[in-house]
Amino acid sequence: MSPPCTAASSDVHAGTLGASVDAARGELARLDADVLTAHAVGCSRGTLYAFPERPVSAEQARRLADFVRRRQRGEPLAYIVGRREFWSLTLRVDPRVLIPRPETECLVDAALARIGDAATRVLDLGTGSGAIALAVAASRPHARVVGVDRDAGCIDAARENAARLGLTATFRESDWFSAFGRDERFDVVVANPPYVADGDPHLERDGLRFEPRDALVAGADGLAALRRIVGAAPNHLVRGGWLCVEHGHDQGAPVRELFRARGFEAVETTPDLAGIPRVTCGHAP
Repeated sequence: MSPPCTAASSDVHAGTLGASVDAARGELARLDADVLTAHAVGCSRGTLYAFPERPVSAEQARRLADFVRRRQRGEPLAYIVGRREFWSLTLRVDPRVLIPRPETECLVDAALARIGDAATRVLDLGTGSGAIALAVAASRPHARVVGVDRDAGCIDAARENAARLGLTATFRESDWFSAFGRDERFDVVVANPPYVADGDPHLERDGLRFEPRDALVAGADGLAALRRIVGAAPNHLVRGGWLCVEHGHDQGAPVRELFRARGFEAVETTPDLAGIPRVTCGHAP
């Protein structure tokens, strides 16, 4: 629950909550303006609406103006406020990590459906902020969850999120499976790898240009990371273990072919809530 607004000091005021949020709305979309005003002042959005007469200090006004400028330049809202909601968890995010997307919750659903009641070993490849690993840990406390990323900054961010949320997961540096020997096998491997093609015009739109490029782009066709993951996964899955991956809206067919070529069985692609093919799963023979 957000704390109540702290009244500004009586000596210098730049205005009121109502005037501040109205000014921000004149520059940004309403939701962005409201979120950034509340963040700049240190109050809940509800307080903005309930107490528009509350004073805003010059320092708070300057902070809001900076937030508005950053958002106008296209910086993602999540980076400005430093958090993102995912799977009912409030995750800290910053430019070290990709911002978790709502559609990735479908990948969590797919993984959870394949985690039994035993002490299942789950590996999250390219964990970033730890979003998927921590969602699994929160929903299946008996599972032994490991998240890996080749970027040390991502590992630090994931560990910070785990500690703050009080969730149990292990995080370690690894370029996909590189840190694991053949004797280290998992029941479920889950991955939301980069799958955007290099040169895709979407990469220059709004917030994407602020996010880590190597977490988005995977070769000329966007399948380079998926080829590596699917190709190596059988060496790190128990017999009958599951691989679940997220991919682009037009990559379902080629990803299913990658799975089948590597011997996976019961290969299936499921859509996200918008009906877009989003997640492909298969189990090792």
